[in-house]
Amino acid sequence: MTTGPFKAGSDSPVQTAPGQYDAVLVVSFGGPNGPEDGMPFLENVLRGRPVPRERMLEVAEHYQHFGGRSPINEQNLALIAALRDELDRRGPQLPIYWGNRNWHPFLADTLRRMTADGVRRALALVTSGFSCYSGCRQYRENIAAASAAIGDGAPQIDKIRVFFNHPGFVTTMADHLRAAFQSLGPAAGRRPVLFTAHSIPTAMADTSRYVEQLTESSRLVAEAAGTGDWRLVYQSRSGPPTQPWLEPDVCDAIRALHAGGTSEVILVPIGFISDHMEVLYDLDTEAAALCRTLGIRMARAATAGTAPAFIAMLRDLIAERHESWPDRSAVGRFPASHDVCPADCCPAPAGRPAGVTRHPS
Repeated sequence: MTTGPFKAGSDSPVQTAPGQYDAVLVVSFGGPNGPEDGMPFLENVLRGRPVPRERMLEVAEHYQHFGGRSPINEQNLALIAALRDELDRRGPQLPIYWGNRNWHPFLADTLRRMTADGVRRALALVTSGFSCYSGCRQYRENIAAASAAIGDGAPQIDKIRVFFNHPGFVTTMADHLRAAFQSLGPAAGRRPVLFTAHSIPTAMADTSRYVEQLTESSRLVAEAAGTGDWRLVYQSRSGPPTQPWLEPDVCDAIRALHAGGTSEVILVPIGFISDHMEVLYDLDTEAAALCRTLGIRMARAATAGTAPAFIAMLRDLIAERHESWPDRSAVGRFPASHDVCPADCCPAPAGRPAGVTRHPS
């Protein structure tokens, strides 16, 4: 699979535009491209952690529902294509590269390509809009490790800020929530909204603004969509039962709503930017099956994906750093997040989880 650069109409690998950066690097989690990739991919994710093989096989089985492959790779290619078009149309004119944490194209291989292409300073777009160790700092650590392996010639990589309260993200998700409401037709009664995000160990949550940011983003989206009946829940936990993770689980929340007489529910995957495995399996398969069993009508709002307002936002996040904009767009109770993460931002909690931890992105 190619690692880039994804730049149309370019006679040379890098065309430096006036500004702070000469390339964009999309950084994601990665996922298997076929049935033979499943276990090697999970071994990369775990990297020697003592996880029972039975648990690995259980997670690998999820991919078999989708031909043994993760949808995340095609979704990243679609995002890159949409972003490339937006940069070509509005600027800045920068090539786009792509590297993953756990599968091809690996981040280290992409940075070698960037080095060979003469990239000196690039801006990283991580496919996660919220702050926590696995959704932010760990990606920065991955970039640093890949750069160290290359040595002095490696490009400097800076990361765009998290965008949980950017108006482009809020507008996109509010539009998708309204569409989910409409898909169910006229409401026959209460129609609660469950905003879902990847559960993480509470020890990790305690060292970040993850819950605070998710709560604010959910509030902003609900308010923009005109509903006050909402709750933040979690999904896709994978750690041992003895380790506390963020709750309630989305399926437990659905059961509680059913016990209270609710007959309709809307799920909004606020913590994910595309319809990858955690959305297609954990929500569209497991949660949907539970709703059918309980007789609950369920609608699932779309993720941000390649919605025009979301892609325009990503372009603006790149432009604000590349062109040193004096202002940063944000809505709600909190200011725009920092451009450069402080040294103590989102530290790894003591005793990192041994489970198959998938990414909150």
